[in-house]
Amino acid sequence: MRVDKFTSRLQMALAEAQSLALAKDHQYIEPVHLLYAMLTNDDGSVKPLLTKVGAQVGRLQADVKELLDAAPQVSGSSEGEVHVSQELARLFNVADKMA
Repeated sequence: MRVDKFTSRLQMALAEAQSLALAKDHQYIEPVHLLYAMLTNDDGSVKPLLTKVGAQVGRLQADVKELLDAAPQVSGSSEGEVHVSQELARLFNVADKMA
């Protein structure tokens, strides 16, 4: 995964996803962390696009937050460390191949 190939907005969303995972004591940055970061960014393009196609963004945010709140937490030696999950890495690899 080469972060330097990402747009600056995606890099910022990934940083927010990382901060979120750390704040919730999650071991991995999952796609749901990135989705939540994108949904809660008022300067991004995701919310307006979803709204334009008729999505209920507020409901989606609440549902994603529930998923985050239900995710397992870690404590102990790995506390404070967070890694990109296999699912998120796979997502980025597929996106890179499509670009």
